[in-house]
Amino acid sequence: MFGSLGAPELLIILAIVVVLFGATRIGDIGKGIGRGIREFRREIKDGEEGEEKKPEAEVVAASTSAPPEAPGEDTKPPSQPD
Repeated sequence: MFGSLGAPELLIILAIVVVLFGATRIGDIGKGIGRGIREFRREIKDGEEGEEKKPEAEVVAASTSAPPEAPGEDTKPPSQPD
């Protein structure tokens, strides 16, 4: 279907688009698309870095928690006054 589009046909289509939307509007659309692509790439990169850092955060959290109690120690909470 689109295999027969050559340079003259593409130029005609481009001219129609410029007439319909205007040159400034087409520039704004291009800028918006560029910003969207940059934001998407940034989010993908941040997501990959977050997954790599996640195990480190778990290790730090585990090392700062209280040590496990030794077997045989009393595990009841401290007595509360009645």
